[in-house]
This record gives sequence, structure tokens and C-alpha cells, in this order.
Amino acid sequence: MKNVFLVLASMLVTQTTVYAASTGSPAVNNNWEIDGRHSNIAFSIRHMMVSNVRGQFNGITGTAKYNGKDLNGLSVDAKVDAKTVNTNEPARDKHLMGPDFFDVEKYPFVAFKSTKIKAGKAGRFKLIGDLTMHGVTKSVELDVEGPSPAVKDPQGNIRVGASATTKLNRKDFGINYNSILDNGGAMVGDNVDLTLDVELLQKAEAGK
Repeated sequence: MKNVFLVLASMLVTQTTVYAASTGSPAVNNNWEIDGRHSNIAFSIRHMMVSNVRGQFNGITGTAKYNGKDLNGLSVDAKVDAKTVNTNEPARDKHLMGPDFFDVEKYPFVAFKSTKIKAGKAGRFKLIGDLTMHGVTKSVELDVEGPSPAVKDPQGNIRVGASATTKLNRKDFGINYNSILDNGGAMVGDNVDLTLDVELLQKAEAGK
């Protein structure tokens, strides 16, 4: 939901083209995958109006396609396993996975599909898409920084990384649980700050 989630835009084709030029081979493979081992989604939400509770999701998977010519050719499809929520407090995590919050037995995944890109300042852009969480789909806008320069790993795969942020209102997705404190305040805040750190890989072609 600091996964998307996936991130690629106008700079992506530039970075891959520069990398290909340096190796003397054309960038013809435009299929990318999220490396879930090196990606995560962090969140922060207000607790009792006095502090922030922080946590993260792992288990991100997804793909991106980009034809290298037209931003309209970019498509992103990603999801995260809701059962990977982790706030370093087992009892709280169990509550978050239950019917009061994510209800993971009924809604095991949070999914994102891109619909549009807005260009921004150098090194930044906005990735807009449909986020489905808790059985509700809403359009969200990610403020993306990156991607990084492309690098080649020891297995011959090309990798890039990027970060993105956004803010969600959990009640927009039907997650309405709360209790009222003696002073009239809420136990749990409505707004959730998200930060996504995503590493993408473009697998080396067979035989190369």
C-alpha cells in the first residue's frame, strides 16, 4: 500500500537505453518484475492522537511492461500479501489481519493496477492507478522518485530501484473500526502514510 506499488516511467526507458548503449546491445526486453526480497511497503498511522504506530508489508509481487517509446505503453500490475503485515507486536498484527481491519481470510491481497502517468520534475513523476483493498477499489496517486540508474547483477539481470509515497484514508476502503477515548478522540487515526521502496529486475535473455 511508502508495494506498489511498481514504479517505472519516462526515466526508465532512458536508464535502460543508457545501460544498453554502454554494453553495445539494444534494450529489447521490456518485461520487468518486482524483486520481493528487496522491496517493501512501510506505513504509519496515528494512535490515540499522541503517537504514530509504524509497520510494513512484505510479500510484494508484480510486473511492469513498457515499450520504450510511449508512456501510454507502460502498464503496472502488483499485489501484496496482506498476511505479511508486521508492526513488531504479534497481538496487534493478529488484530490487523482480522475482520476489524484487513480481514485477510476474505481479502488475502491488496492489489494495484496503473491507469495513468503524470510527468513531474526531473527524477519525479506521479503514478496513478486502481488500488483494491478490503474488497474496495479506489484510484490512488503515488508520488514517485526515481528510478535509479540501471545496474547489472552477477546473474546478468538489469536492476533499477525507486521510492514512492502516498496518503490513504482507511475508511475509503471500508476499514471503519475504531473506539472513542474518554476525551472524545479516536483510538486509531483515519489517514495512513505509505512509503514504497521497490526494486525491479529485467531478467537476462536466455543464451546471453
